[in-house]
Formats: sequence, structure tokens, C-alpha cells
Amino acid sequence: MTKPFHLAWFLSQGYGPKTWRTAWPGADVDRWMMPDLFIDLAKGMERACFDYLIIEDSSNVPYTYKGSHDTYLQYAASTPKLDPAVLVPYLAQQTKHLGLVPTLSVSEYPPYLLARLVNSLDHVTEGRIGWNCVTGSNDGAAQNYGHDKHRPHDERYDVADEFCDVVTRLWEAWEPDAVVLDRERPMFADGNKVHAIHHEGKYFKVRGPINAPRSPQGRVPICQAGGSPRGQRFAAQWADTIITEGGGSAASMKAYRDKVRATAAALGRDPDSIKVLFLAHPIIDVTMDAARERQRLEQAAALEHMDMQLSSMSRLTGIDFSKLPFDEPLPDTLTTNGHQSALAKWIGKTPRSIVTTWATKSGIDYTGTADHVAGMMQDIMQEVGGDGFLIFHGYFDRRYVMEVCEGLVPELQRRGLVRKGYAHKHFRDNLMEF
Repeated sequence: MTKPFHLAWFLSQGYGPKTWRTAWPGADVDRWMMPDLFIDLAKGMERACFDYLIIEDSSNVPYTYKGSHDTYLQYAASTPKLDPAVLVPYLAQQTKHLGLVPTLSVSEYPPYLLARLVNSLDHVTEGRIGWNCVTGSNDGAAQNYGHDKHRPHDERYDVADEFCDVVTRLWEAWEPDAVVLDRERPMFADGNKVHAIHHEGKYFKVRGPINAPRSPQGRVPICQAGGSPRGQRFAAQWADTIITEGGGSAASMKAYRDKVRATAAALGRDPDSIKVLFLAHPIIDVTMDAARERQRLEQAAALEHMDMQLSSMSRLTGIDFSKLPFDEPLPDTLTTNGHQSALAKWIGKTPRSIVTTWATKSGIDYTGTADHVAGMMQDIMQEVGGDGFLIFHGYFDRRYVMEVCEGLVPELQRRGLVRKGYAHKHFRDNLMEF
């Protein structure tokens, strides 16, 4: 019997403008800050029985490329963005089962504030919240929170280790049966079952307890994108689901997953408690030729604006790519305090070749009919061993939502590869179902 796999959606570019300059913009591009498009996405995902929607975020207007924010604002690239925690309740009201995972940075939140926010969201969604735990990478964001720059890359994960320890202990500070609700005594909650954590560590000092009962999931699922060796170790320790590119081939995807699972086992965790989802950018149409033409047009539009791609690369790494020769390989002496895994892939390549692959989303090519792409996904997951795919498109439209959720997914369901219904009420239970 074919082993099923999970599906999720990475809301790349966060809660921001999506289709304002595409060939299929929709009629409400000036209302991008309203939740309408994202509600349509969430409803489509729930019909298709996706596990979760992860909402990417960053909290600065970048200025790395050419030392200016002009290019970023020109293309609405990585800015503007609204706070993802604001979007979650709107999506929760329009869905019943879909997991909702806002991005919240350990570099920007105090642990108590984050623990309280996530606990509150898990209560009001009746147990459907996750937390995308990120450490921050762009110094522009650090400067918005009172710092000149971020801590060194690996130390940020040291901070995140302590942060996650504090947050998870706060989530569990109320025992499951602490709330009594005895009207006669009266006793709302038993004080003997609510505990201060009295944490005093290297980076944080938190008394606790959190000032709300344990939420439906208690310890909500943690999502992480561990790319660097230190990031992978952090993810293996704390994450319930990991999102990754996986290296662009089934063999490299398998190698990544096997390494994460081995690291988790060495840390005393059950490897099956971590679901590794690999990024995929499917382009679906009714014929192969039509899908290829869609791909060609999408790539041509991206390559027409090279500076947008260079600005994104600059933002990720903190390196101003406008200052580097366009046709000379990047030297191995180049370093970053930003996304180390991204720079590691680019060393030895020319900025032109990187921009080309960046713009064309090179890697495994999920382009074709629903039957063709579903067959590819089936073969790849069988070789990798699990656990699923993470759909991403930075500037999706309603048409794209339909093509994936009403075109590709039904074919995956017909093959018995993904679920046809939700078996559980809570996000964690659906994530760990298989």
C-alpha cells in the first residue's frame, strides 16, 4: 500500500501584495491588505485537506541592495507586509481543520510575549496553531528593535535554544486539569497546579507562569527551516515539521531527511515525530504544452527584472550584489551572517547564473498536467521516504489556488497519496497521523 504524505503551503512574501503586476491580477489588487485573497487560499487548502498554511514574515523595509530601499519598494519585494498574527483569526473563522502557522522571530519577541500570543491563538482557533520559529537574519530588522546588527549566526541558534525552552515551559506551566470551574467552592483554577518557571539563563530571565490556561494543544507544533549545520541541529531538537528546499533532487532530499532523522534520534527524539516537507512550485494546466507555455511566460517575466532577483539575494545574505561582477564566480572567501545555506549553494557560480536559476525556480521541475505532476510527486516521495511537499508561490492568484487545490490535489487523492478528510480536530494530531 502506498504511504500517504502531507501537503502544506508556504505563503512566501508573507501577508503582503501578491498579484498586482501579473497577467491575472484580479479586481482587488489595491485591497491587498484585506484578508480576502488569503481566505480564498485557506478555504481551497481545507477543501484539499492540506495540513497547514505557514505565513512567512519579516519586519523591516530592506535596504541591502544598492544601499537603498528603492528596488524593494518598486517591486513590492519583501515589503510591505502586515503582521501575520493579525491574519490568523480571519483565516480561522473561515476554516475548521487547517493548521495556521504564523512566523514569529526570537530576535524580535520576548519569550513571554510570544508564548502568550501563541497560547491565545491556539485557544481561539481551538487547537489549530503552529509557530514558525525563526532567528532573524537581516540587520535592518535588528535595527528596528534597538540593535546595530544581529548576533553571529550560530549564537542566534543558542539564543533560540534557550528561547524555545522558556516558551515550551510557559505553555505547560498550567497542568492539564488546573482549571476546575467549581462554582460552589468557588474555585476557577487550582493554584497547586499552576507553576512559575523561575527561569534565569544566559539570555533570558522569566518568572512565569503564563497568565492563561494551557491551550488545546498545550505545546503547539513548531516549524523550522534549518538549512545550515547549526540550523539543522536546532530543527532536529525542537521542530515538529521542517521546511526545506532539499537540494533540488530526490537523492539530496533523501540525504537531508535521513540526516535530520539521525540527528533527532541522537538527541533522544522519535524521528517519526518530525515531518520534513520539501518546497515545490507546480505549474498545472490541462495539457503539457499549455503548462510549459505558462512556465515560459513566468520565467520570462522574472528574468526581465534582474534587479528584483538581485535585491532578494542581497536581502537574504546581507551582501550587496550590485557591487559584485555579474559574470565572475563568487569567491569562496565570501561570508554571511545571514542565510548561510543560500550563500553556500551560490559560491563558485556567477551572479548571472544564480539570478537565472533563482528567477526560474530551478530544481525539480513540477510543470505539466495534474496527472504528470502527481506521478512525479509519487515517485519522488517513494525515493525520499516521506514526508510531503510545501507548495510555494510568492505572487499567487486565485487561479493558481484552484489549479493546485482543485486540479493537482484531487489527482494525488485518486492515487491514494494524500488524505481525503481530516481525522482529528487538532493540528498536531493531523500532522502526526502518518
